[in-house]
Amino acid sequence: MLGSRRSRRRLTTALAGFGLLLTGAAVQVSSGTAAHAATTHRVLFDNAHAETAGNADWIISTSQPDPLGQNSSPSAETDWTGALSSWGVALQKTGDYSLKTLPSGSSLSYGGSSSTDLSNFDTLVLPEPNTLFTSAEKTAIMNFVKNGGGLFMISDHTGSDRNNDGYDSVQILNDLMTNNSVDSTDPFGFSIDSLNITSDHPAAISDSTDPVLHGSFGTVTKSLIANGTTATLKPADNSSVKGLLYRTGYSGNTGAFFLTSTFGSGRVAYWGDSSPIDDGTGQSGNTLYDGWNDSSATNAALALNATAWLAGSGTTSGGGGGGGGGGGTGTCTAAQLLGNNGFESGNSTWSASSGVITNSSGEAARSGSYYAWLDGYGTATTDTLSQSVTIPSGCSTATLSFYLHVDTAETSTSTAYDTLKVQVLNSSGTVLGTLATYSNLNAASGYTQRSFNLSSYAGQTVTLKFTGTEGSQYQTSFVVDDTALNVS
Repeated sequence: MLGSRRSRRRLTTALAGFGLLLTGAAVQVSSGTAAHAATTHRVLFDNAHAETAGNADWIISTSQPDPLGQNSSPSAETDWTGALSSWGVALQKTGDYSLKTLPSGSSLSYGGSSSTDLSNFDTLVLPEPNTLFTSAEKTAIMNFVKNGGGLFMISDHTGSDRNNDGYDSVQILNDLMTNNSVDSTDPFGFSIDSLNITSDHPAAISDSTDPVLHGSFGTVTKSLIANGTTATLKPADNSSVKGLLYRTGYSGNTGAFFLTSTFGSGRVAYWGDSSPIDDGTGQSGNTLYDGWNDSSATNAALALNATAWLAGSGTTSGGGGGGGGGGGTGTCTAAQLLGNNGFESGNSTWSASSGVITNSSGEAARSGSYYAWLDGYGTATTDTLSQSVTIPSGCSTATLSFYLHVDTAETSTSTAYDTLKVQVLNSSGTVLGTLATYSNLNAASGYTQRSFNLSSYAGQTVTLKFTGTEGSQYQTSFVVDDTALNVS
């Protein structure tokens, strides 16, 4: 039976012809190495979407992209100019952060060569954007998060269209989540409410283990609304969404003023007003308010703890789904965690469909003799390959890598007929995140290494699963070898 299968694969593989020459982007997410927190947490503040329109001055410094050009060693927030300078200086003074600004006139990108490309950062801060993101920018943002990046979204109240272009931050951020090419089916598990709440002091939930509410920058008790809004949670769409501070009189899925979530391997935070991040000082001519130091709230601790968590420096925040935690408590010994990671022990450690782990001559191993071969029949087939692994809670870095070779007899250069999904599941079999989906459009000669940041799953036992699904005609073979899950 096994020999018959491999023989048929060899025949259909020979039909690939120019299919072997096809190269293309993954169906849902770009490949390449995911963004992940290193020793220095890299944060990009957006100023390319009218963040200084009207009285807003949502910048950490007038020196852009590098705030160090204004003062290389700031000790007070006035050493940098901008209503977010308190935020920036507080991070800079720790010595653990590298901060940059995406200047006005630029565009957000992911996978490019620019020094401000998202691939060079761990976290993106969107402080009340006032112009719509382009389709390309939305794709870049979503793929950045899906591959392990942190996204900090801050809106103002509905109707706060500071540049009078017809769009306010509520509409712009909702558009990002509902109108993108990566996942428009409520990917983060919440929507922003069209409200203008004049004033309130939203209170933190009781959760002594949450790293955003109880982080290295202090304990969060309350925040501040001075004309802001809230969000509605939809945990059925994303079980990791979690409200941390609520408008007075609200709880559960309504009235969330500050929340966290996850998407793929990345983390998300949302805040419903820009007043809490305003430090009261900025460029001349702006009317500003010092919410950062407001004695009735703990806004500074909230902003800074959330930044640390998004960048990977914090334990798990989130509900029963996605992850969110790059370690913080616990211990971590640098190690490679996957068993039989090169498949040389044959059918051991991994759970796989019959014949997937093989030393057949129909395909070539990248190293050794054995490899995993999913699909390749040219008939409707689903093959799976999976392994359960526990990522220690103290590990701030957890990188999944594997080498993938795809060959196909499909001739289309635009339609993904056959796919390979790479997913993270919990112990109940619920999908926590889809790291990537490859297809016949990724066919190419040789192996390509793929890498993803899994630090958001620290402290959890998860299942890593490859699922190959092939259509009714023309084979596509997904060949995997030399896997690794390195933690430190």
